[in-house]
Amino acid sequence: MSEKPIEDNGKAFLVLLLPISFLIIFLVTTWRILLALIVLVIGFKLWQEYQWQQWTHRVNPIFHQLVRENQGRLTPMDLAMRGNFPGTTAKRYLDSKASEFGASIVNSEDAGQSYYFITASILGNILDSSDPVKELPAQPVTKTARSLLAPPAPPAPTPQEEEPETESLPQATHESAKRSLEKQLIFGSLIQSELAKRLNVYSSTVYKRRNDPEFPEWSRSKDPDGIAWSYSEKTKEFFPVDEEG
Repeated sequence: MSEKPIEDNGKAFLVLLLPISFLIIFLVTTWRILLALIVLVIGFKLWQEYQWQQWTHRVNPIFHQLVRENQGRLTPMDLAMRGNFPGTTAKRYLDSKASEFGASIVNSEDAGQSYYFITASILGNILDSSDPVKELPAQPVTKTARSLLAPPAPPAPTPQEEEPETESLPQATHESAKRSLEKQLIFGSLIQSELAKRLNVYSSTVYKRRNDPEFPEWSRSKDPDGIAWSYSEKTKEFFPVDEEG
């Protein structure tokens, strides 16, 4: 009775031994071919990586120029059109740059996927005058404040009780804004931080709304003189709509 289990174990061992033997024989006879294939695959991968690095070095100047022109916002379409290469390649390039520089990726229904690369100069423009101009509450002007704004009036012939003055500081601030606008518009335009001060909003708010079709009407509602403003992509400046005609 003990011979049968031993015989069964021997058959099971032979069943396992035969495939292992064939595998060893296959590896011994073909190891050179397998090694050559592995070397070819590794070499091909290294060559592809080298070609990609060389290509990115040629595209980097285009990328840097687009970042400056578009204030840090890029889409794969922008890069593909400027560099004249496929969109999938442009997206792969922007994905690698976003990982390298920690850029923000925003998905929108209209513009698709957008990449935001923030440089020091762009960040300075956004944060410049980030605190909105605070409007002063309407307060009566004291005699001291009025003497600074206008020459003193001649003395009255008879002393009379002075009535409270109703002139408020916002009017003087409004006139100052007019003079400031005339001085700033020597070259016919305002930069982002100057317009933000005039509209009494954050500079980042102007930055986000500047390409909005409703921007002229929105800026008109904020402007102290009711002037509508438009943004020029070419000069990166803001112009009064009425002056542009």
